[in-house]
Amino acid sequence: MREAMTPSRRTFHATTTRPACRSTPMPWSARSATGPDLIIVAQSFGGFTAPLVCDRVAARLLVLVAPMIPAPAEAPAGYSARTRYEEEARDHYDDAIALFYQDVPPELATEALKRARAQSEVRMGEPSPLRAWPDVPTRVLICRDDRMFPAAFLRRVAQERLGIIPDEIDGGHTPALSRPHELADRLEAYAAE
Repeated sequence: MREAMTPSRRTFHATTTRPACRSTPMPWSARSATGPDLIIVAQSFGGFTAPLVCDRVAARLLVLVAPMIPAPAEAPAGYSARTRYEEEARDHYDDAIALFYQDVPPELATEALKRARAQSEVRMGEPSPLRAWPDVPTRVLICRDDRMFPAAFLRRVAQERLGIIPDEIDGGHTPALSRPHELADRLEAYAAE
């Protein structure tokens, strides 16, 4: 976890390249990050890790951005089948930039792709240790132009799994790169609630 400070915003970023699994230890900094104003924000595959973090720290809000939304004990490898992802009407892309970064400035998309790390798939078949969704208010923010998880798919999954009608912003799968101000404004609005 690293803390980024700007004059008007205080944001904590946590990233993981491993699926949430029984043997994955929680980073020390996540265990120590507590307080009445802690908001956990997770994007995409981070949706498998974020509810586990909420079970271990006192968070006042969980925000999932363009997320995977796991069911209790669900293995990441089973997510597509259990959410009926393959049944969704969507286009298919062979190019990572076209799939994840279609609305990101080209030079930034190229840099993001160069810095990307491969996710380990060693434990993708292991059930998540999540036993129930944490007792933390949860918001789901979807991106209307997301090619990875189309808006219609995420609307359905958020409703089926969490009983939540998600909020929406324009943009593709990586709003932190394509629409950072809009994303920050939305997160600040959640924090102000």
